[in-house]
Amino acid sequence: MSRAKVKSYFIQTLATLIISNLCTLTGYIFAWPSYNVANFRSNSTVLSHPMTTLEISLVGSVVNIGALVATPFCTYFLNKLGRKYTCMLFGVPYAMSWAILSVSNYVPFVIVALALSGIGAAGVPASTIYISEISDDSIRGILTSNAISGYFLGLFLSYSWGGYLSYYNVVHLHLGLCVLYIIMVGSLKDSPVFLMQTNKEKEAAKSIAFYRCVDVTSKEVEIELANIRLQLDPRRENILEGKNDMTVTKELLKIKSEPAEAKSEWKFLINSPSSIRALTIAIITMTYTVLMGVVVLQVYAEPLFREAVPSMEPNQLTIYLAIDFIVGSLICGVLIDRLGRKYLLIITTVLTSICILLMATQLQFSWAPQWTTAGFMYAFSFFYNLGPATIPFVIAAEFFVPEVRGLCNCLINACTWLMNFVTLQLFSQLVDWVGLAPLFYLFSFFGFLGAVFCQFYLPETKGMPIEAIPLLFIKKDKRRHYNI
Repeated sequence: MSRAKVKSYFIQTLATLIISNLCTLTGYIFAWPSYNVANFRSNSTVLSHPMTTLEISLVGSVVNIGALVATPFCTYFLNKLGRKYTCMLFGVPYAMSWAILSVSNYVPFVIVALALSGIGAAGVPASTIYISEISDDSIRGILTSNAISGYFLGLFLSYSWGGYLSYYNVVHLHLGLCVLYIIMVGSLKDSPVFLMQTNKEKEAAKSIAFYRCVDVTSKEVEIELANIRLQLDPRRENILEGKNDMTVTKELLKIKSEPAEAKSEWKFLINSPSSIRALTIAIITMTYTVLMGVVVLQVYAEPLFREAVPSMEPNQLTIYLAIDFIVGSLICGVLIDRLGRKYLLIITTVLTSICILLMATQLQFSWAPQWTTAGFMYAFSFFYNLGPATIPFVIAAEFFVPEVRGLCNCLINACTWLMNFVTLQLFSQLVDWVGLAPLFYLFSFFGFLGAVFCQFYLPETKGMPIEAIPLLFIKKDKRRHYNI
Protein backbone atom coordinates (compact mmCIF):
# COMPACT_ATOMS: atom_id res chain seq x y z
CA MET A 1 0.00 0.00 0.00
CA SER A 2 1.39 3.41 -0.98
CA ARG A 3 2.16 6.13 1.52
CA ALA A 4 -0.51 8.36 -0.03
CA LYS A 5 -3.11 5.61 0.43
CA VAL A 6 -2.17 5.13 4.10
CA LYS A 7 -2.34 8.89 4.63
CA SER A 8 -5.74 9.08 2.95
CA TYR A 9 -7.06 6.29 5.18
CA PHE A 10 -5.76 8.19 8.21
CA ILE A 11 -7.46 11.43 7.13
CA GLN A 12 -10.75 9.63 6.43
CA THR A 13 -10.57 7.85 9.79
CA LEU A 14 -9.85 11.10 11.63
CA ALA A 15 -12.74 12.81 9.84
CA THR A 16 -14.98 9.87 10.76
CA LEU A 17 -14.03 10.17 14.44
CA ILE A 18 -14.97 13.87 14.37
CA ILE A 19 -18.24 13.41 12.47
CA SER A 20 -19.31 10.42 14.58
CA ASN A 21 -19.25 12.64 17.66
CA LEU A 22 -22.83 13.55 16.75
CA CYS A 23 -23.69 9.92 17.55
CA THR A 24 -21.62 10.22 20.75
CA LEU A 25 -23.72 13.21 21.82
CA THR A 26 -26.79 11.01 21.24
CA GLY A 27 -25.27 8.34 23.47
CA TYR A 28 -24.82 10.88 26.26
CA ILE A 29 -28.49 11.84 26.27
CA PHE A 30 -29.74 8.24 26.15
CA ALA A 31 -27.49 7.14 29.02
CA TRP A 32 -28.18 10.15 31.23
CA PRO A 33 -31.68 9.11 32.48
CA SER A 34 -30.48 5.61 33.43
CA TYR A 35 -28.15 6.67 36.25
CA ASN A 36 -30.40 9.54 37.40
CA VAL A 37 -33.74 7.70 37.68
CA ALA A 38 -33.23 6.73 41.34
CA ASN A 39 -32.35 10.33 42.25
CA PHE A 40 -35.29 11.75 40.29
CA ARG A 41 -37.71 9.50 42.19
CA SER A 42 -36.31 10.13 45.67
CA ASN A 43 -37.51 12.75 48.13
CA SER A 44 -33.97 14.20 48.19
CA THR A 45 -33.85 14.71 44.42
CA VAL A 46 -31.82 17.51 42.84
CA LEU A 47 -34.96 18.45 40.92
CA SER A 48 -37.75 20.74 42.02
CA HIS A 49 -39.82 17.74 43.14
CA PRO A 50 -39.71 13.91 42.87
CA MET A 51 -40.84 12.66 39.48
CA THR A 52 -44.04 10.66 39.06
CA THR A 53 -44.19 7.37 37.13
CA LEU A 54 -45.49 9.22 34.07
CA GLU A 55 -42.69 11.79 34.25
CA ILE A 56 -40.07 9.03 34.56
CA SER A 57 -41.59 7.33 31.51
CA LEU A 58 -41.36 10.60 29.57
CA VAL A 59 -37.72 11.13 30.60
CA GLY A 60 -36.88 7.76 29.04
CA SER A 61 -38.87 8.20 25.85
CA VAL A 62 -39.41 11.89 25.01
CA VAL A 63 -36.07 12.08 23.17
CA ASN A 64 -37.55 9.78 20.54
CA ILE A 65 -40.53 12.10 20.05
CA GLY A 66 -38.24 15.10 19.57
CA ALA A 67 -36.22 13.13 17.03
CA LEU A 68 -39.34 11.96 15.19
CA VAL A 69 -40.72 15.51 14.89
CA ALA A 70 -37.38 16.94 13.70
CA THR A 71 -36.51 14.19 11.20
CA PRO A 72 -38.15 15.90 8.15
CA PHE A 73 -35.97 18.95 8.78
CA CYS A 74 -32.86 16.78 8.52
CA THR A 75 -33.85 15.88 4.96
CA TYR A 76 -34.32 19.55 4.07
CA PHE A 77 -31.02 20.70 5.58
CA LEU A 78 -29.04 17.84 4.03
CA ASN A 79 -30.10 19.01 0.59
CA LYS A 80 -29.89 22.76 1.25
CA LEU A 81 -26.93 23.17 3.62
CA GLY A 82 -24.93 20.05 2.82
CA ARG A 83 -23.61 17.26 5.01
CA LYS A 84 -21.05 19.33 6.94
CA TYR A 85 -23.27 22.22 7.99
CA THR A 86 -26.21 19.93 8.74
CA CYS A 87 -24.02 17.96 11.15
CA MET A 88 -22.94 21.21 12.80
CA LEU A 89 -26.51 22.49 12.99
CA PHE A 90 -27.82 19.36 14.71
CA GLY A 91 -25.16 19.70 17.39
CA VAL A 92 -26.78 22.96 18.53
CA PRO A 93 -29.96 21.42 20.11
CA TYR A 94 -27.74 19.23 22.30
CA ALA A 95 -25.86 22.28 23.53
CA MET A 96 -29.15 24.08 24.20
CA SER A 97 -30.51 21.05 26.06
CA TRP A 98 -27.55 20.77 28.41
CA ALA A 99 -27.58 24.55 28.87
CA ILE A 100 -31.20 24.37 30.08
CA LEU A 101 -30.37 21.50 32.45
CA SER A 102 -27.42 23.47 33.83
CA VAL A 103 -29.60 26.43 34.90
CA SER A 104 -32.94 24.81 35.80
CA ASN A 105 -34.08 21.85 37.93
CA TYR A 106 -37.79 22.40 37.28
CA VAL A 107 -39.19 19.02 36.16
CA PRO A 108 -41.19 20.29 33.12
CA PHE A 109 -38.06 22.12 31.92
CA VAL A 110 -36.03 18.92 32.30
CA ILE A 111 -38.52 17.06 30.10
CA VAL A 112 -38.55 19.91 27.56
CA ALA A 113 -34.72 19.89 27.49
CA LEU A 114 -34.70 16.16 26.75
CA ALA A 115 -37.27 16.63 23.98
CA LEU A 116 -35.07 19.39 22.54
CA SER A 117 -32.09 17.03 22.54
CA GLY A 118 -34.19 14.71 20.40
CA ILE A 119 -33.98 17.34 17.64
CA GLY A 120 -30.23 16.82 17.70
CA ALA A 121 -30.68 13.05 17.58
CA ALA A 122 -32.65 13.48 14.34
CA GLY A 123 -29.37 14.51 12.70
CA VAL A 124 -27.74 11.08 13.07
CA PRO A 125 -28.50 10.16 9.40
CA ALA A 126 -26.47 13.19 8.33
CA SER A 127 -23.37 11.78 10.02
CA THR A 128 -23.61 8.32 8.45
CA ILE A 129 -24.33 9.76 4.99
CA TYR A 130 -21.45 12.22 5.36
CA ILE A 131 -19.03 9.43 6.31
CA SER A 132 -20.17 7.07 3.54
CA GLU A 133 -19.70 9.78 0.90
CA ILE A 134 -16.13 10.72 1.90
CA SER A 135 -14.92 7.12 2.42
CA ASP A 136 -12.96 4.90 0.07
CA ASP A 137 -14.99 1.87 -1.10
CA SER A 138 -12.55 -0.53 0.56
CA ILE A 139 -13.07 0.94 4.05
CA ARG A 140 -16.57 2.42 3.74
CA GLY A 141 -18.12 -0.33 5.84
CA ILE A 142 -15.72 -0.06 8.76
CA LEU A 143 -15.84 3.75 8.83
CA THR A 144 -19.63 3.97 8.62
CA SER A 145 -20.03 1.30 11.31
CA ASN A 146 -17.62 3.19 13.56
CA ALA A 147 -20.02 6.13 13.50
CA ILE A 148 -22.42 3.88 15.40
CA SER A 149 -19.57 2.91 17.73
CA GLY A 150 -19.51 6.59 18.62
CA TYR A 151 -23.01 6.21 20.06
CA PHE A 152 -21.87 3.40 22.34
CA LEU A 153 -18.80 5.38 23.33
CA GLY A 154 -21.20 8.10 24.44
CA LEU A 155 -23.13 5.57 26.53
CA PHE A 156 -19.92 4.35 28.17
CA LEU A 157 -18.55 7.81 28.95
CA SER A 158 -21.84 9.09 30.32
CA TYR A 159 -22.40 5.98 32.47
CA SER A 160 -18.85 6.33 33.81
CA TRP A 161 -19.12 10.03 34.60
CA GLY A 162 -22.54 9.50 36.17
CA GLY A 163 -21.07 7.07 38.68
CA TYR A 164 -18.30 9.39 39.86
CA LEU A 165 -19.22 13.01 39.15
CA SER A 166 -21.97 15.18 40.60
CA TYR A 167 -25.18 15.85 38.70
CA TYR A 168 -24.16 19.35 37.60
CA ASN A 169 -20.56 18.40 36.78
CA VAL A 170 -21.88 15.82 34.32
CA VAL A 171 -24.24 18.37 32.75
CA HIS A 172 -21.48 20.96 32.34
CA LEU A 173 -19.09 18.40 30.87
CA HIS A 174 -21.66 17.32 28.29
CA LEU A 175 -22.31 20.96 27.38
CA GLY A 176 -18.61 21.62 26.77
CA LEU A 177 -18.27 18.53 24.56
CA CYS A 178 -21.21 19.68 22.42
CA VAL A 179 -19.50 23.00 21.72
CA LEU A 180 -16.20 21.23 20.93
CA TYR A 181 -17.95 18.93 18.44
CA ILE A 182 -19.43 21.85 16.48
CA ILE A 183 -16.00 23.51 16.25
CA MET A 184 -14.25 20.31 15.07
CA VAL A 185 -16.76 19.56 12.29
CA GLY A 186 -16.28 23.11 11.04
CA SER A 187 -12.66 22.23 10.19
CA LEU A 188 -13.66 19.53 7.64
CA LYS A 189 -14.59 19.75 3.96
CA ASP A 190 -18.11 18.93 2.79
CA SER A 191 -19.09 15.77 0.92
CA PRO A 192 -18.03 15.83 -2.76
CA VAL A 193 -21.35 14.22 -3.71
CA PHE A 194 -23.32 17.14 -2.27
CA LEU A 195 -20.96 19.66 -3.84
CA MET A 196 -21.48 18.06 -7.26
CA GLN A 197 -25.25 18.06 -6.70
CA THR A 198 -25.07 21.82 -6.21
CA ASN A 199 -22.84 22.32 -9.29
CA LYS A 200 -19.72 23.15 -7.26
CA GLU A 201 -17.33 20.94 -9.20
CA LYS A 202 -14.16 22.83 -8.17
CA GLU A 203 -15.04 22.53 -4.48
CA ALA A 204 -15.90 18.85 -5.02
CA ALA A 205 -12.48 18.26 -6.58
CA LYS A 206 -10.81 19.96 -3.60
CA SER A 207 -12.86 17.80 -1.21
CA ILE A 208 -11.84 14.59 -2.99
CA ALA A 209 -8.20 15.72 -3.02
CA PHE A 210 -8.39 16.47 0.73
CA TYR A 211 -9.85 13.08 1.71
CA ARG A 212 -7.72 11.08 -0.78
CA CYS A 213 -4.52 13.04 -0.03
CA VAL A 214 -3.76 13.65 -3.72
CA ASP A 215 -3.33 16.70 -5.93
CA VAL A 216 -6.57 18.31 -7.09
CA THR A 217 -5.50 17.81 -10.73
CA SER A 218 -4.67 14.12 -10.28
CA LYS A 219 -6.19 11.24 -12.24
CA GLU A 220 -7.77 9.84 -9.07
CA VAL A 221 -9.76 13.04 -8.56
CA GLU A 222 -10.87 12.95 -12.18
CA ILE A 223 -12.08 9.33 -11.82
CA GLU A 224 -13.95 10.13 -8.59
CA LEU A 225 -15.69 13.07 -10.25
CA ALA A 226 -16.70 10.82 -13.18
CA ASN A 227 -18.18 8.26 -10.75
CA ILE A 228 -20.18 10.96 -8.99
CA ARG A 229 -21.47 12.25 -12.32
CA LEU A 230 -22.66 8.71 -13.05
CA GLN A 231 -24.53 8.64 -9.74
CA LEU A 232 -26.19 11.96 -10.58
CA ASP A 233 -26.99 11.24 -14.24
CA PRO A 234 -30.71 12.07 -14.77
CA ARG A 235 -31.14 9.13 -17.20
CA ARG A 236 -29.96 6.58 -14.66
CA GLU A 237 -33.34 5.55 -13.25
CA ASN A 238 -34.86 4.83 -16.66
CA ILE A 239 -31.82 2.79 -17.62
CA LEU A 240 -31.86 0.79 -14.39
CA GLU A 241 -35.49 -0.19 -14.81
CA GLY A 242 -35.10 -0.94 -18.50
CA LYS A 243 -37.46 1.75 -19.72
CA ASN A 244 -35.05 2.61 -22.51
CA ASP A 245 -33.23 0.34 -24.94
CA MET A 246 -30.19 -1.31 -23.34
CA THR A 247 -27.88 0.22 -25.95
CA VAL A 248 -28.35 3.51 -24.11
CA THR A 249 -26.36 2.08 -21.22
CA LYS A 250 -23.30 1.64 -23.39
CA GLU A 251 -23.40 5.30 -24.32
CA LEU A 252 -24.01 6.56 -20.79
CA LEU A 253 -20.42 7.46 -20.06
CA LYS A 254 -19.73 8.71 -23.58
CA ILE A 255 -22.46 11.29 -23.98
CA LYS A 256 -22.73 14.27 -21.71
CA SER A 257 -26.22 14.50 -20.24
CA GLU A 258 -28.36 17.58 -20.30
CA PRO A 259 -29.30 19.17 -16.98
CA ALA A 260 -32.28 17.41 -15.47
CA GLU A 261 -35.52 19.08 -14.58
CA ALA A 262 -35.52 19.75 -10.85
CA LYS A 263 -37.55 17.19 -8.88
CA SER A 264 -38.46 17.10 -5.23
CA GLU A 265 -37.05 14.18 -3.26
CA TRP A 266 -40.56 12.81 -2.74
CA LYS A 267 -41.40 12.95 -6.44
CA PHE A 268 -38.13 11.27 -7.34
CA LEU A 269 -38.74 8.52 -4.75
CA ILE A 270 -42.31 7.85 -5.90
CA ASN A 271 -41.10 7.47 -9.49
CA SER A 272 -38.13 5.29 -8.55
CA PRO A 273 -39.13 1.60 -8.11
CA SER A 274 -35.58 0.58 -7.20
CA SER A 275 -35.40 3.20 -4.42
CA ILE A 276 -38.78 2.09 -3.05
CA ARG A 277 -37.58 -1.51 -2.93
CA ALA A 278 -34.39 -0.45 -1.15
CA LEU A 279 -36.35 1.69 1.33
CA THR A 280 -38.76 -1.13 2.13
CA ILE A 281 -35.94 -3.57 2.87
CA ALA A 282 -34.03 -1.02 4.95
CA ILE A 283 -37.08 -0.06 7.05
CA ILE A 284 -38.01 -3.67 7.77
CA THR A 285 -34.42 -4.46 8.73
CA MET A 286 -34.18 -1.45 11.03
CA THR A 287 -37.60 -2.17 12.59
CA TYR A 288 -36.88 -5.75 13.56
CA THR A 289 -33.58 -4.77 15.18
CA VAL A 290 -35.40 -2.19 17.35
CA LEU A 291 -38.05 -4.77 18.29
CA MET A 292 -35.30 -7.02 19.66
CA GLY A 293 -35.46 -4.79 22.76
CA VAL A 294 -31.99 -3.30 23.06
CA VAL A 295 -33.33 0.24 23.56
CA VAL A 296 -35.06 -1.04 26.71
CA LEU A 297 -31.74 -2.40 27.94
CA GLN A 298 -29.94 0.89 27.23
CA VAL A 299 -32.41 3.31 28.80
CA TYR A 300 -33.37 1.10 31.75
CA ALA A 301 -29.98 -0.58 32.22
CA GLU A 302 -29.60 0.15 35.94
CA PRO A 303 -33.18 -0.76 36.93
CA LEU A 304 -32.92 -3.97 34.89
CA PHE A 305 -29.67 -4.95 36.56
CA ARG A 306 -31.14 -4.10 39.95
CA GLU A 307 -34.10 -6.39 39.31
CA ALA A 308 -32.22 -9.15 37.52
CA VAL A 309 -29.04 -9.14 39.64
CA PRO A 310 -29.90 -7.43 42.95
CA SER A 311 -26.73 -8.67 44.67
CA MET A 312 -24.42 -6.66 42.37
CA GLU A 313 -23.82 -2.91 42.05
CA PRO A 314 -25.99 -1.75 39.09
CA ASN A 315 -23.93 1.31 38.11
CA GLN A 316 -20.75 -0.74 37.80
CA LEU A 317 -22.60 -3.39 35.79
CA THR A 318 -23.95 -0.67 33.50
CA ILE A 319 -20.45 0.67 32.83
CA TYR A 320 -19.30 -2.84 31.91
CA LEU A 321 -22.34 -3.09 29.64
CA ALA A 322 -21.31 0.07 27.79
CA ILE A 323 -17.80 -1.37 27.31
CA ASP A 324 -19.46 -4.50 25.94
CA PHE A 325 -21.39 -2.31 23.48
CA ILE A 326 -18.19 -0.62 22.27
CA VAL A 327 -16.20 -3.85 21.86
CA GLY A 328 -19.00 -5.47 19.85
CA SER A 329 -19.42 -2.51 17.51
CA LEU A 330 -15.66 -2.15 16.96
CA ILE A 331 -15.31 -5.84 16.09
CA CYS A 332 -18.24 -5.36 13.70
CA GLY A 333 -16.21 -2.63 12.00
CA VAL A 334 -13.34 -5.07 11.50
CA LEU A 335 -15.54 -7.90 10.17
CA ILE A 336 -18.09 -6.04 8.07
CA ASP A 337 -15.81 -5.52 5.05
CA ARG A 338 -14.48 -9.10 5.32
CA LEU A 339 -17.54 -11.24 6.01
CA GLY A 340 -20.04 -8.90 4.36
CA ARG A 341 -23.14 -7.13 5.65
CA LYS A 342 -25.76 -9.81 5.01
CA TYR A 343 -24.31 -12.91 6.62
CA LEU A 344 -22.74 -11.07 9.54
CA LEU A 345 -26.18 -9.59 10.27
CA ILE A 346 -27.96 -12.95 10.00
CA ILE A 347 -25.45 -14.80 12.22
CA THR A 348 -25.39 -12.14 14.92
CA THR A 349 -29.18 -11.76 14.87
CA VAL A 350 -29.62 -15.49 15.52
CA LEU A 351 -26.99 -15.48 18.30
CA THR A 352 -28.60 -12.39 19.88
CA SER A 353 -32.03 -14.02 19.78
CA ILE A 354 -30.68 -17.15 21.45
CA CYS A 355 -29.22 -15.02 24.24
CA ILE A 356 -32.55 -13.22 24.76
CA LEU A 357 -34.36 -16.55 24.83
CA LEU A 358 -31.96 -17.99 27.43
CA MET A 359 -32.26 -14.82 29.52
CA ALA A 360 -36.06 -15.07 29.42
CA THR A 361 -36.02 -18.71 30.58
CA GLN A 362 -33.56 -17.85 33.35
CA LEU A 363 -35.75 -15.00 34.59
CA GLN A 364 -38.83 -17.21 34.52
CA PHE A 365 -37.45 -20.51 35.88
CA SER A 366 -34.17 -19.52 37.65
CA TRP A 367 -32.53 -22.69 36.34
CA ALA A 368 -28.96 -21.33 36.77
CA PRO A 369 -27.02 -19.25 39.33
CA GLN A 370 -28.03 -15.60 39.61
CA TRP A 371 -24.89 -14.29 37.93
CA THR A 372 -25.83 -16.02 34.66
CA THR A 373 -28.58 -13.44 34.12
CA ALA A 374 -25.93 -10.72 33.91
CA GLY A 375 -23.88 -13.01 31.66
CA PHE A 376 -26.77 -13.43 29.23
CA MET A 377 -27.33 -9.66 29.20
CA TYR A 378 -23.68 -9.09 28.31
CA ALA A 379 -23.74 -11.80 25.61
CA PHE A 380 -26.95 -10.33 24.18
CA SER A 381 -25.39 -6.85 24.07
CA PHE A 382 -22.17 -8.09 22.49
CA PHE A 383 -23.80 -10.03 19.66
CA TYR A 384 -26.39 -7.30 19.10
CA ASN A 385 -23.70 -4.67 18.64
CA LEU A 386 -21.67 -7.03 16.48
CA GLY A 387 -24.43 -6.84 13.87
CA PRO A 388 -28.05 -5.70 14.39
CA ALA A 389 -27.11 -2.44 16.13
CA THR A 390 -24.70 -1.31 13.44
CA ILE A 391 -25.27 -2.91 10.04
CA PRO A 392 -28.76 -1.40 9.38
CA PHE A 393 -27.22 2.08 9.56
CA VAL A 394 -24.41 1.05 7.20
CA ILE A 395 -26.75 -0.32 4.55
CA ALA A 396 -29.07 2.68 4.91
CA ALA A 397 -26.15 4.94 4.00
CA GLU A 398 -25.28 2.74 0.98
CA PHE A 399 -28.57 1.66 -0.60
CA PHE A 400 -29.79 4.87 -2.16
CA VAL A 401 -28.96 7.16 -5.07
CA PRO A 402 -27.88 10.70 -4.07
CA GLU A 403 -31.22 12.31 -5.01
CA VAL A 404 -33.08 10.43 -2.24
CA ARG A 405 -30.24 9.37 0.06
CA GLY A 406 -31.03 12.04 2.62
CA LEU A 407 -34.81 11.57 2.45
CA CYS A 408 -34.70 7.77 2.71
CA ASN A 409 -32.24 7.80 5.59
CA CYS A 410 -34.44 10.26 7.44
CA LEU A 411 -37.54 8.13 6.79
CA ILE A 412 -35.71 5.07 8.13
CA ASN A 413 -34.62 6.96 11.23
CA ALA A 414 -38.11 8.39 11.75
CA CYS A 415 -39.38 4.82 11.80
CA THR A 416 -36.62 3.94 14.28
CA TRP A 417 -37.49 6.80 16.64
CA LEU A 418 -41.16 5.90 16.48
CA MET A 419 -40.46 2.23 17.24
CA ASN A 420 -38.11 3.23 20.07
CA PHE A 421 -40.83 5.39 21.63
CA VAL A 422 -43.49 2.70 21.26
CA THR A 423 -41.18 0.00 22.64
CA LEU A 424 -40.24 2.10 25.68
CA GLN A 425 -43.81 3.13 26.40
CA LEU A 426 -45.12 -0.43 26.10
CA PHE A 427 -42.25 -1.81 28.16
CA SER A 428 -42.83 0.55 31.07
CA GLN A 429 -46.49 -0.49 31.13
CA LEU A 430 -46.22 -4.21 30.35
CA VAL A 431 -43.31 -5.04 32.67
CA ASP A 432 -45.58 -4.41 35.69
CA TRP A 433 -48.33 -6.49 34.11
CA VAL A 434 -46.56 -9.58 32.75
CA GLY A 435 -42.96 -9.26 34.01
CA LEU A 436 -39.65 -9.30 32.16
CA ALA A 437 -39.59 -12.90 30.91
CA PRO A 438 -42.61 -12.78 28.52
CA LEU A 439 -41.33 -9.54 26.99
CA PHE A 440 -37.92 -11.12 26.37
CA TYR A 441 -39.62 -14.09 24.68
CA LEU A 442 -41.28 -11.59 22.35
CA PHE A 443 -37.97 -9.80 21.65
CA SER A 444 -36.40 -13.16 20.77
CA PHE A 445 -39.24 -14.00 18.36
CA PHE A 446 -38.74 -10.74 16.45
CA GLY A 447 -35.03 -11.51 16.15
CA PHE A 448 -35.53 -14.96 14.63
CA LEU A 449 -38.16 -13.54 12.26
CA GLY A 450 -35.74 -10.80 11.18
CA ALA A 451 -32.98 -13.31 10.42
CA VAL A 452 -35.32 -15.19 8.07
CA PHE A 453 -36.23 -11.94 6.30
CA CYS A 454 -32.56 -11.01 5.79
CA GLN A 455 -31.77 -14.43 4.34
CA PHE A 456 -34.31 -14.00 1.56
CA TYR A 457 -34.43 -10.26 0.89
CA LEU A 458 -31.27 -8.46 2.05
CA PRO A 459 -28.64 -8.06 -0.73
CA GLU A 460 -24.89 -8.10 -0.08
CA THR A 461 -23.04 -4.81 -0.68
CA LYS A 462 -19.54 -5.70 0.56
CA GLY A 463 -16.81 -4.03 -1.49
CA MET A 464 -19.21 -2.65 -4.10
CA PRO A 465 -18.76 0.91 -5.43
CA ILE A 466 -21.47 3.04 -3.88
CA GLU A 467 -22.75 4.06 -7.33
CA ALA A 468 -23.32 0.36 -8.25
CA ILE A 469 -25.36 -0.63 -5.19
CA PRO A 470 -28.74 0.69 -6.51
CA LEU A 471 -28.42 -1.89 -9.31
CA LEU A 472 -29.16 -4.55 -6.69
CA PHE A 473 -32.73 -3.31 -6.43
CA ILE A 474 -33.73 -3.39 -10.07
CA LYS A 475 -36.03 -6.14 -11.31
CA LYS A 476 -34.43 -9.58 -11.52
CA ASP A 477 -35.04 -9.91 -15.24
CA LYS A 478 -33.04 -6.70 -15.77
CA ARG A 479 -30.10 -7.69 -13.54
CA ARG A 480 -28.81 -10.12 -16.15
CA HIS A 481 -27.96 -7.16 -18.39
CA TYR A 482 -25.62 -5.93 -15.63
CA ASN A 483 -24.29 -9.41 -14.65
CA ILE A 484 -25.61 -8.98 -11.10
